[in-house]
Amino acid sequence: MVSSKKSSAGHCTLPSGAWVLAVSMFVVGAVQAQDRPQPPEGPQGNTGAVSRSVGTVKSINGKTLVLKGDSGPDITLTLLDGTRVLRLAPGQTDLKSATPITLAEIQVGDRMLVRGRPGENDAVIALSIVVMKQADVAQKQQRDREDWQRRGGGGIVTAVDPAGGAIAVAVTPTLSIAVKTSKDTNFLRYAPNSVKFADAQKGTFDQIKVGDQLRARGNRSADGKEIAAEEVISGSFRNIAGTITSVDPAGKTIIVKDILARKAVVVKFNADSQLRKLAPQMAQRLAFFVKGGAQQGGTSTSPASGAAAGGGPAAAGAPRPGGGADLQQLLSRIPSATLADFQKEDAVMIVAMKGADNDEVTAVTLLGGVEPILTASPDGMSAAALFSGWTLGAPAGEAGPQ
Repeated sequence: MVSSKKSSAGHCTLPSGAWVLAVSMFVVGAVQAQDRPQPPEGPQGNTGAVSRSVGTVKSINGKTLVLKGDSGPDITLTLLDGTRVLRLAPGQTDLKSATPITLAEIQVGDRMLVRGRPGENDAVIALSIVVMKQADVAQKQQRDREDWQRRGGGGIVTAVDPAGGAIAVAVTPTLSIAVKTSKDTNFLRYAPNSVKFADAQKGTFDQIKVGDQLRARGNRSADGKEIAAEEVISGSFRNIAGTITSVDPAGKTIIVKDILARKAVVVKFNADSQLRKLAPQMAQRLAFFVKGGAQQGGTSTSPASGAAAGGGPAAAGAPRPGGGADLQQLLSRIPSATLADFQKEDAVMIVAMKGADNDEVTAVTLLGGVEPILTASPDGMSAAALFSGWTLGAPAGEAGPQ
């Protein structure tokens, strides 16, 4: 949370893929509730130090469960006849709202917090279990994802006002919004070594800097140019725009002649990197927006309000009040590509994680088919500003993240 004088962290309600963070809210409350005095556990559970484990159910065999822990090796659980099993809805932290369930209702894929003692053969005797059902998590993720799409927005941070708790964000080269935070705003920060929304950590207002990418969710003003932020997620990334000089599919790397940094950079790819390729019609439309919008002093309409990725009628969502549709939704609808779809001399725009070596980075998102866009922005700056606002692994844009 943040105010004009003091900042502190809070939790964000997370959508697609963010089980680690989603479960953390109930872990805190559930652990506190389970720390209250408990009735006797029975002869098999009255010795040994009590431990707590959080993870996902991997397998079930009678009264034996294998839990894939969020950290460390798998955990074998042995349930007693008197083991308490409670079901808690995602987002809840008070066990007063939990309902008892039976072992038969637990399924592979469910999330759980286990309180137990050491048993035989490195197993854990489960004294009590708090379960978050996989189906419940999925439903909540869907609701949150829809809410981020409806009330979210973001782009590149252009100014930060600590005294007023306000952040100026460029959604496109010609459209900016003001993100207003308060003491009730929840902040998250992308982990330095991960582009997954699920790996984001608690953050503070003070961590947000000019040049960061940021997304916020909250109520918008009537003209759509201001968001009263309930949640904010931000991170520092590197923008790259240029042409490919070599491709190594086996090594999962390419070398790009970066017109922004004016030097070659090695770009690595991993399982979380997103690769997409614009259709020619959409690339031309975005090029017109980059070139024409700047000449008109910011009065151009967002391309997402007039065409989808294939260049047809608008399918990326209705335009925001004030003329700017959420381009993150547009990017998510562009078909995925593979490294084999790219070759030498292809023009690309990339958002990457900054590495220890400035000449080697890991791609968050690579967008191909952008020759018209870079032609419209010879220095790459306007193109990079347009692209950067799309690439956060935030709720509205995740295809399957964070």
